[in-house]
Amino acid sequence: MANIYVGNLPFQTTEDDLREMFGAHGTVDRVNIIMDKMTGRSRGFGFVEMPDDAAAQAAITALNGKDLGGRALTVNEARPKTETRSGGGGHRGGGGYGGGRSRGY
Repeated sequence: MANIYVGNLPFQTTEDDLREMFGAHGTVDRVNIIMDKMTGRSRGFGFVEMPDDAAAQAAITALNGKDLGGRALTVNEARPKTETRSGGGGHRGGGGYGGGRSRGY
């Protein structure tokens, strides 16, 4: 099973578009375009899974640098996800006293 990273996607690209592009090179098991949680809009990259490593390599070779909607695609073998957070993950500790109301003591 090959997991392929596809970057520099035009924001209007759909999972069906990627499935069709990669399907020309072999069987596609799964396509996932990464969406921004706040806006619901594409973040401009995604992943394609192909069961045949040879077909996946052929797709990478054929599609890396290919123009899609005026953008040159970046296509390569996906690297395993690594932990990027350090420490508290953005949590800002502190206080717990909010507002400006008098506590009466």
